[in-house]
Amino acid sequence: MRRYMKIKMFLLASFLPLGTMAQTEVTDSIDEENEVEVIDQNDDGQAFDFPEALSDASLDSLMNQYMAKTYLQTDSECQMLSENPSFDREVYIDRLRRMPTVMEMPYNEVVRSCIDRYMVRLRRQVSYMLGAANFYMPIFEQALDAYQLPLELKHLPIIESALNPTAVSRVGATGLWQFMLATGKAYGLEVTSLSDDRRDPVKSSYAAARYLRDLYNIFGDWNLVIAAYNCGPENINRAIRRSGGKRDYWEIYPYLPKETRGYVPAFIAANYAMTYYCEHGICPMTSKLPAKTDTVMISRNITFQQVATACDLDVEMIRSLNPVYRRDIVPGLSEPSPLRLPLNEVPHFIDMEDSIYAMAGHQQVKRAEVEIDEKPQVTQRQTKRERTTRRNQNRASYVTVKRGDTLGAIARRNGTTVANLKRLNGLRGDNIRSGKKLRVR
Repeated sequence: MRRYMKIKMFLLASFLPLGTMAQTEVTDSIDEENEVEVIDQNDDGQAFDFPEALSDASLDSLMNQYMAKTYLQTDSECQMLSENPSFDREVYIDRLRRMPTVMEMPYNEVVRSCIDRYMVRLRRQVSYMLGAANFYMPIFEQALDAYQLPLELKHLPIIESALNPTAVSRVGATGLWQFMLATGKAYGLEVTSLSDDRRDPVKSSYAAARYLRDLYNIFGDWNLVIAAYNCGPENINRAIRRSGGKRDYWEIYPYLPKETRGYVPAFIAANYAMTYYCEHGICPMTSKLPAKTDTVMISRNITFQQVATACDLDVEMIRSLNPVYRRDIVPGLSEPSPLRLPLNEVPHFIDMEDSIYAMAGHQQVKRAEVEIDEKPQVTQRQTKRERTTRRNQNRASYVTVKRGDTLGAIARRNGTTVANLKRLNGLRGDNIRSGKKLRVR
């Protein structure tokens, strides 16, 4: 049975920004479930749901990931408090006011209930998210900055996915930014049986930045943009019409879906939590994921295990750096595909690249032989063609340098790296002559 936080208000004043608030009286404690009911003076109930990622189960999914269990660890130099310190209302108002943001960060009792959710019930989970943020936030900031968007939007994935790149919501939204399939494809995110760009931290962050920019071009108000990101622009337009044409989030609040009523307050609370965690006695986990990574382009189908075996790497670390691949397979045969590795491991991978491809080819040959034994209807002509194809794949390949070509352009066209081209051709510098033949694999 649900318990509620009941707040006596005058004319929904708790929903209004600072300066228009009326006096409120809290008559119950923090909710036990995922819904809070707010009741005004006229007993016109307006309940809101916390976003899905603020539930205990969703945040626990981050902690149960291998990344959280293996690559995040307690900071022995920081003493985490077991209980949340108590602060007066004026303290929260002052802290929100002093945050360096261009977006509105008002204080009201709905925002306070979301802050309390993070700082009381979800203290341990916030510690994990702070550790994961060290890896993901630079990616988010770079994408947002590329489109000149407010950098505080980097905290949206906290309430969307609890910084879990493989998170899937109950309605199928996927990844850090929780793209639905249709919206993701509309913004260039491809999904196949082997890979899902919605789970790629870099690609999904740039897609999210473009989507947020487009929403701002529609609404011109960041609170409405964030609300539309949660429930879609159609629901925001419907709420605007039902409110008589008002275009302020807090004025259309009663006409929004219940989760969207809690979404903007949760966003404000997430910004607060990631800024003032120290004042609440929360220690960030320390991350052991590499601070610097790079990608190599793969032109064959290879598995994470093959890379891990050949390069003496932890397969779970490879999986954590490459959440885009759904089955631990890099599908490079259809088109060159990126594999993200620690920066200092890239030269080692390049040195072992031929061995990795040979290992992959050998295992494919074994699988083909098993299939031939099990399926005698396969003709000798077909098996001969397959063997010829495999030989051609392992054969050295060359291109002729054209006028204006650079090593970088040749590497991109042929699914390899500049370092690999230099290694294959004994090059020390970046200069190449038109007409020269270069080995590309």
